[in-house]
Amino acid sequence: MKTQSKRRRQPLSPDSSPNPFDILTEEIVCKILDHLHNDPFATKAFSLTCKAFYFIESRHRRILKPLRPELLPRIFHRYPFVSHLDLSMCPRVDDTTLNVISSTWKATLQSINLSRSRFFTNAGLSSLFVNCSGLVEVDLCNATQLTDLAASAIAEAKNLERLSLARCKSITDMGIGCIAVGCRKLRSLCLKWCLRVGDLGVELIALKCKQIRSLDLSYLPITEKSLNSVLQLQHLEDLVLEGCHGIDDDGLSTLDQSCKSLKMLNLSNCQNVTHTGLSSLINGTEQLQQIILAYGSSVTSDLVKCLNAYSKLQSIKLDGCTVTWSGIKAMASLHSPVKELSLSKCLGLTDDGLSFLVQSHKDLRKLDITCCRKITYTSIDIITNSCTSLTSLRMESCSLVPKEAFVLIGARCSFLEELDATDNEIDDEGLKSISRCSKLSILKLGICSNISDEGLAKVGSSCSMLKEVDLYRSVAISDAGIAAIGDGCPALEMINIAYNDKITDNSLVSLSKCRMLKALEIRGCLGVSSIGLSAIAVGCKQLTVLDIKKCFNINDNGMLPLAQFSQNLKQINLSYCSVTDVGLVALASISRLQNMTILHLAGLTPNGLAAALLACRALTKVKLHASFRPLLPQSILGYMEAHGCVFHWRDKAFQVRLTEGNGSQGMEAALWKEQQ
Repeated sequence: MKTQSKRRRQPLSPDSSPNPFDILTEEIVCKILDHLHNDPFATKAFSLTCKAFYFIESRHRRILKPLRPELLPRIFHRYPFVSHLDLSMCPRVDDTTLNVISSTWKATLQSINLSRSRFFTNAGLSSLFVNCSGLVEVDLCNATQLTDLAASAIAEAKNLERLSLARCKSITDMGIGCIAVGCRKLRSLCLKWCLRVGDLGVELIALKCKQIRSLDLSYLPITEKSLNSVLQLQHLEDLVLEGCHGIDDDGLSTLDQSCKSLKMLNLSNCQNVTHTGLSSLINGTEQLQQIILAYGSSVTSDLVKCLNAYSKLQSIKLDGCTVTWSGIKAMASLHSPVKELSLSKCLGLTDDGLSFLVQSHKDLRKLDITCCRKITYTSIDIITNSCTSLTSLRMESCSLVPKEAFVLIGARCSFLEELDATDNEIDDEGLKSISRCSKLSILKLGICSNISDEGLAKVGSSCSMLKEVDLYRSVAISDAGIAAIGDGCPALEMINIAYNDKITDNSLVSLSKCRMLKALEIRGCLGVSSIGLSAIAVGCKQLTVLDIKKCFNINDNGMLPLAQFSQNLKQINLSYCSVTDVGLVALASISRLQNMTILHLAGLTPNGLAAALLACRALTKVKLHASFRPLLPQSILGYMEAHGCVFHWRDKAFQVRLTEGNGSQGMEAALWKEQQ
């Protein structure tokens, strides 16, 4: 086969005109395809070049993510060597489909994602696992219909290494026991929200699956009884015990085992565990690198002293905890090379404490002080002076930090890649300074009323690597600032300019230059119309998420270009727009459309809605006004639900678009009140 692949292929056409592609061997063509795997458009264009390339691409493809289950019969024969199958966009996958999959890719399939799929049973899973002996990874998250019979089918996968059963709420200890006995090679297991799995099931996993590296037991009704067995796992690196309220200090004090290999421990939302229990749990651990104690007990000196012995500790997350001065001093005394510190919403954190802490950990790369409302200029001065290698700074709603402090961030932290300054006093001078951070990829400036086009223009011209920009309710921003972003940030993937009344179609025309744009939120932008949206549709063909709620001037003329050019669109919010039956039916031609919110469309009729719903074959979630429920034929609703679509009915009263006599100010007030 290898010799054959190197052989020069026969000419692609019988005529005498030379074809430059004829000199390429199949091996070279496959190497080219290896470099195109991240771009589905490039791969599709490649396969359409000629019949030979079409044939080679079909045999080269290893990863497949079909849009709808009805497409599967068509692709079974075209792609014979698929090893990774992602069915997360197929809400309806039944036993027949799994049977065909198991026979088609019997020898090649290594992983399958069924995390958003339903309607299959233990019979289909049994066929899959018995026939596809090479399966090493399976994702069955959210499969609430699965019972212990399905778990016994999973046990047939003898070579399984990674299994996710998050929210499989009907599986019990008995089913987990079957998996433990059958899947001895498991290295990663997620049982988050499997509420009927207790100590017995977890203990069986620990006793039988000795190769476990990662174990997620979040929100399970377990106690210390199963932890003794878990801690004996010699290769365990990641242990998640978030929300395990049955674990407390008294129980942990009885532990007589330690896990030397543990690298990450998550005890978030474990309010019954204090320093006493933590000390017992991590005693003897030698490799600990990350610990998460968010929304737990107070951070005291006793708690932090439990971490003194861990020289490799790099990440500490204490979000939502009450921080004491003694705890701050103890953290400052840690000798480990802390690179990440998360103190979001920590009560008791002040300038003195934060300043003292960061001066002792100057190698910090990531710092989260979101909603720490007592810190001021002093903290930012010390942070930027001490931690000059910061790559991520999250400081949303630090309301006492003045505008002058943001100048320091740009002047001293030139390696910054992420900055969240939402709901702060940052102004144009601060933005100009931050524009020096040339590696910046994420910038969040929502509800920043002091910034204007002047500062944003500087960011646009200097930060060409920006991928995500949030300008939600930054009301001084207009078309000029957005134009600078559109011109200077070709890698932009997400932008939020919602509720900015100075934004017009010109902004959307500017953003249409961003070919990589995937998510656009312009809800409440009263100055945009179908003209601007048409430009987005034509220029941004990778668009997947669109929110145009309360854009009253967008009508059917904007939907038609979306239907023609935005074939990657997965989610759209049309509420309060001027779209009618015509526009909605046009949108239904988008084959990937999965999620629609269509509340209060004045021009929408029950017949038009019914036609659109039937035409949208990939829909998984629809949010509608409750008034449509009795008007739609129950047969249509039943048909949609049988194919995996979930309806969310809302009974929200329609808000008057314009308050008579109050002009645009009245409209803005109404918009503010009706915002969801």
